[in-house]
Amino acid sequence: MLFSSISLADLDVQEVGMITNNSSSVAQGDAILVDVAPREIGEQGGASKGVDPNEKHLNTDHLLGDLKGRTIFGTFVTIAAQVVKFLLNLAFIMALARLLSPKDFGLYAMVTTIMGFLWIFQDIGLSTATVQRQKISHTQVSNLFWVNVGVGSLVTLVVAASAPVIAWFYREPRLVGITLVLSVTFLLTTSAVQHIALLNRQMRFGAIAIIEIASVLGSYLTGVGMALSGYGYWALVGANVMQVVVRLVLSWSISRWLPRLPSRNAQTRHLLSFGANITIGNLINTLARGLDNVLIGRFFGPVPVGLYSRASILLMRPLEQFTLPINAVLIPTLSRVQTEPERYRRTFLRVYEAMALVSFLCTGFLLALARPLTLFVLGPKWEQAVPIFAGFTIAALWVPLTGASTWLFQTQGRGKDWLFASMLCSCITIAAFIAGLPFGPVGLATAYSTAGLLFGTPAVFYFAGRRGPVTTADLWSAIFRYLPLWIVVCSVTWLVRLPLVNSRPLVQLVVCAPVGLFAGAILICLVPHMRRVAFSLVDILLELKPRISFFNAK
Repeated sequence: MLFSSISLADLDVQEVGMITNNSSSVAQGDAILVDVAPREIGEQGGASKGVDPNEKHLNTDHLLGDLKGRTIFGTFVTIAAQVVKFLLNLAFIMALARLLSPKDFGLYAMVTTIMGFLWIFQDIGLSTATVQRQKISHTQVSNLFWVNVGVGSLVTLVVAASAPVIAWFYREPRLVGITLVLSVTFLLTTSAVQHIALLNRQMRFGAIAIIEIASVLGSYLTGVGMALSGYGYWALVGANVMQVVVRLVLSWSISRWLPRLPSRNAQTRHLLSFGANITIGNLINTLARGLDNVLIGRFFGPVPVGLYSRASILLMRPLEQFTLPINAVLIPTLSRVQTEPERYRRTFLRVYEAMALVSFLCTGFLLALARPLTLFVLGPKWEQAVPIFAGFTIAALWVPLTGASTWLFQTQGRGKDWLFASMLCSCITIAAFIAGLPFGPVGLATAYSTAGLLFGTPAVFYFAGRRGPVTTADLWSAIFRYLPLWIVVCSVTWLVRLPLVNSRPLVQLVVCAPVGLFAGAILICLVPHMRRVAFSLVDILLELKPRISFFNAK
């Protein structure tokens, strides 16, 4: 995700069908939003007879017959999984914030920040290539698998060898052990990349949800258990390793796709070229985005890094979990209809505009409630993280929508545009961090959020909309249409909180947040285009009722 990616120090545990038509169009055939119908089993079974059994993992023709229903159902399953993950993550953050010290988080963040610069090589854009291609062979995917594993092995060795250098840079010898243990996560993660990509390609979102929830649950139980046992920062390390181990085992077990030995005649060069552009763009963006934690750790020490990383994750992780399920469903969906420009445009804009409505409504109260929200989630000893979190809240205006605009690069195979946009946004990010550094962690957070809104978002929108059926003007329209919603929710919440500033954080949240959201709901009802989008979302929920059955998700 360009410019809006979560801070590298927040990689502590790796980790809609929304239609905006004027009427109840979810039931119409042109709405892109694939029922997991029983007939699909027969189609796949028949197609796989007499051929390589691995080929059944690559075919997508059967998806087009009920793309709308599968997308709606997949969105529901994925969002439900993200809600569960969000609740688990919130409980994990609240527990560890009380069991560990800011210094523990700071030590861990120092390593994950450096590792984050290389973490982009876990995928090198090859999962996107697998999902995006209209036709792909078993031999090609196998070659991509071995490339992923080879790169993961190399990065594991590089990180392990760099452990003494990282400890020397930060002047902290305890980082050697942390780095050595975490280095193995690269190899474990890359070994599951193509299996998850094939599940995405087949739109098997129920299976992916099971993998993600199980891996997160295993991770968090491990982390809390180790923290209770007095392992300190090793609890964070153990949680990280456990998550990638569970994810690897389940992805192989559920996918059942088995790679073959590498082949020289698989014609994978064009796939590697696309992946290379994606990877270089992501790497440039990752290097820039992780600079904030490096600067804070180098000039201010582990405690400020711990405060900064927790404040960042408190905002960015929920935003990430809001966009990830939609991203997971829409990229395969848009990839399947990329040869139909009008259908592609309708699909994207309906979801995009619905995202703007939901995100602006739900993030409008963050700035007004920065202090009680931070203290309620992290606890009273995190008072110094409050202004940092407040500085990050401006990012809620642009993170979801700029992230959604990158779907255009991925689903249209526009690796070079992705690269150019990443380079420009990275320059903006670095300039923002340098400008904010004299003002400490608060200055960096505020500078990053503001620069993203004023400079980064226009850059991403320009590159994303200059080619293809979705234009730059289309992307801007959602922000200008729904910005008043954010302003109303923020203003009303702020005014209601004024007489309650001395109350307990929980009281402020319980009273102020519902009032702010209610004010936003009134505005939605009064403004015609907002009302149409909201009614369309209700229609989707109603249509989901007869479809919901987790046991049908393959």
